[in-house]
Amino acid sequence: MRILFIRHGQTPANVLGRLDTAHPGPGLTELGMRQADAIPDAVAHEEIEGVFVSTLLRTQLTAAPLARTRRLDARVSHGLHEIEAGALEGLSDERSQLAYMETVFSWANGDLARAMPGGPDGHEFFGRFDAAIDAVAREHTGTVSIVSHGAAIRTWTAGRADNVDVEYAEEHPLSNTGVVIVTGSPADGWQVEEWDGNPVGGRQLLDVAADDPTGEAVE
Repeated sequence: MRILFIRHGQTPANVLGRLDTAHPGPGLTELGMRQADAIPDAVAHEEIEGVFVSTLLRTQLTAAPLARTRRLDARVSHGLHEIEAGALEGLSDERSQLAYMETVFSWANGDLARAMPGGPDGHEFFGRFDAAIDAVAREHTGTVSIVSHGAAIRTWTAGRADNVDVEYAEEHPLSNTGVVIVTGSPADGWQVEEWDGNPVGGRQLLDVAADDPTGEAVE
């Protein structure tokens, strides 16, 4: 199968650099809505047979224009939500941002026992995200769109794709509505076909001033 992972549109927390992972989460900014509206035309060439979203509001708002255009239901899939920030929830200082990203990328590098301060460990994250992907794969063999979250997409891809490692995921940003395309299956493994960190609708929808920790490169 082929998965178009699309990160959700911009939220107020993304602008402020705040770690905001709680349910149901914020909606989209005005720019975030324009990013979402640009998705249908940007992926018009794709034969998408299913649209899936996380339990967080921002993914559902982002997927709505695409689902409406394709006359598909945007199906909520438990397990695709953002990685919980635990004790770092709501913080925006650089030290907290770095602690969050270092923790999630350590999971992709194999240190699954390491826990987010006051939050989940890598076993919990990969367990629920893998289960969600497995459920989608049982229903579809063609192309699907999954609207999810910056840290979750980067961490899962770095940990599961055979041709992308943690260093690549750390160094390559994933802006709001950036796209990572993977092909394969749970049984055969996954390959990254494309990693485009820019908004799917084009760089004119990129907010370079936003302090967006889960989408930026980690140095």
